[in-house]
Amino acid sequence: MLTAVVVSRDSKSSAALQASLQQTGLVASAVVWDVNAERHPAPGEAVPDVVLLDLPDDPAPFLDFAAQLRRHRPTVHIIACANMRQPDPDFLLQAMRTGVRDFLPKPVEGEALRTTLSAFFRERGSESEGFKKLIVVMGAKGGVGTTTVAVNLGVQLAQITKKRVGLLDFGCPFGQVPLLLDLQPRFSLRDAIENLERLDAHFFSGLLTQHKSGLEILAGTSHPDEWTRITVPGLVRLVNVAQSSFDFVVADYGSMYSSEARAVLSMARTVLMITQADVPSLWALGRHIPALSEMGIEADRVRIVANRWHKRDEDALLSVEKNLKRSISAHLPNDFKQVSAATNLGAPLNSKQHDPLVVALRNLARQVAGVAPDEAKPAIRDHRFTFRLKEVTD
Repeated sequence: MLTAVVVSRDSKSSAALQASLQQTGLVASAVVWDVNAERHPAPGEAVPDVVLLDLPDDPAPFLDFAAQLRRHRPTVHIIACANMRQPDPDFLLQAMRTGVRDFLPKPVEGEALRTTLSAFFRERGSESEGFKKLIVVMGAKGGVGTTTVAVNLGVQLAQITKKRVGLLDFGCPFGQVPLLLDLQPRFSLRDAIENLERLDAHFFSGLLTQHKSGLEILAGTSHPDEWTRITVPGLVRLVNVAQSSFDFVVADYGSMYSSEARAVLSMARTVLMITQADVPSLWALGRHIPALSEMGIEADRVRIVANRWHKRDEDALLSVEKNLKRSISAHLPNDFKQVSAATNLGAPLNSKQHDPLVVALRNLARQVAGVAPDEAKPAIRDHRFTFRLKEVTD
């Protein structure tokens, strides 16, 4: 992840550039400096990796500032942004002499900025795709408990890792995450998408609803028509900002997607496909797995989770594993009474240490987070519904 600074005298323009930086998904932080050589960098303050010069009609002070930053840190990558499509050759030569490495016309296009930063990553031998914090939770079909798993996985991640965890409610046509946590959000996914031009980490944080578990939620849509104005590129930019804000990002993606969703799914470190052992769910599962493969989602990033598992489901699940040549990564035992009570109360599942369902969810959270498995054993010692870490990691 990169650190970045926007050098500007225009508050509106600098805010747009800040948002564009964070929407690339490659920038951890982006702040604004004025063009005062005596103030920046302050004593003890590091020169960032990337500097965007928001050039006005008179660029001379900005180029002088660029030259000073270059003296402080010769490796700083300086990008000049100006209201000109074809810069004057003399100006370009002057800018290059002061340390400017790239030029982008304003308004800066997000994809052009991302391409420029990705090239910088490659130059310095860094891996620009290593920044993946997204965990997508999808359902083989509606009604398999996708939102319940997403909510409780997020809660477990927050409690186990003690890090910042965000939950994005991408359920279509209605987002139900706030309902399961008894929240009354003021803002939603629609507010984020309608304000993409200023969507940075600060603006994004103002849209979130806090839950006492530590989980932070971006509520989903409340009307089907809202999805007609939500585009996949918009979701990608939103996820990038979320990844710059959180240590882990869980997305409840529902069960509806198309090939366009590849842009979002390809950003995920893990895609959890939730199913249950009934004919419609397993039939749909058998079509989702090859469809995701055709979209370029690597097999090792897609994990199948059997929800509402019961011992009598063994034969059906073994047959699915054989046909798909894929192991079921986690078995979440059926506990209708507890799940129903938690849903009606708008609360996470009971956190009793030895509760079988909670133990299975906790171990699933540990595995997607990359931490050691829980040593607590479920009360029912059947290996089929516990999380089979060895099979997945072998």
